[in-house]
Amino acid sequence: MGQYFEICIEEAQKAYEQGDVPIGAVIVQNDKIISYAHNIREKEHKITGHAEIEAILEAEKRLKRWNLADCDLYVTLEPCSMCKTVIQQARIANVYYLLDKLDYKKEYDKTKYVSLSDKNNSKSVQLYSKMLSEFFKSKR
Repeated sequence: MGQYFEICIEEAQKAYEQGDVPIGAVIVQNDKIISYAHNIREKEHKITGHAEIEAILEAEKRLKRWNLADCDLYVTLEPCSMCKTVIQQARIANVYYLLDKLDYKKEYDKTKYVSLSDKNNSKSVQLYSKMLSEFFKSKR
């Protein structure tokens, strides 16, 4: 475990030197490093440029699959809500991190979400609902 965090810290240092939040991540499968990354959000002007997401994207490429249920993620800081959602969607088995998120670090939460499905029985809602149902039915 220690060797994975050494790489995480090396990656965090790269982010720090590039003016990004110093966070590094490593994905491991069967004690083998599959990918590693650091924050590139500021450098690349990329909202999803978090270390965890970048490491997941690289692991997906290398393993040629999105389901990473047999992988673990090591990261320097507790993941934000965006990263937690991506980690869950990737089915990652375990997440190990060095530090909890800082108490004063608030996440942006002013976006308003409005569902039209209950308020509007429009043709678009019906069409899309049918399409979605048929898709998942075909996968069973």
